[in-house]
Amino acid sequence: MKIIRMIPAVLSFLLIAAHLYRAGLPIFAVAAVAAPAILIIPQFWSARIVQLLLVLSALEWGRTLLNLVQLRMEMGMDWMRLAVILAAVILFTLISAMVVQSVRK
Repeated sequence: MKIIRMIPAVLSFLLIAAHLYRAGLPIFAVAAVAAPAILIIPQFWSARIVQLLLVLSALEWGRTLLNLVQLRMEMGMDWMRLAVILAAVILFTLISAMVVQSVRK
């Protein structure tokens, strides 16, 4: 059952890895793919590290959201769909961080 509860965190890390790779940061992308492996360590701090990384990922998504919305608005393009999709990704990433806490219990 614990493995099933880790799936959202793994998916969140795969999403941020794809984003980082696309941004030209392959080292960070590899680190993001490897990050869920920290949960193998049965310690309290391992879940906290993963939660911190997920919150940092959500912050990166938020920064990306602001930059892309600003760019689209300047170009006179539709930006609402982009904002909704990235807001959903941010919410999913933050929920993943909360689920990681329940994995350790």
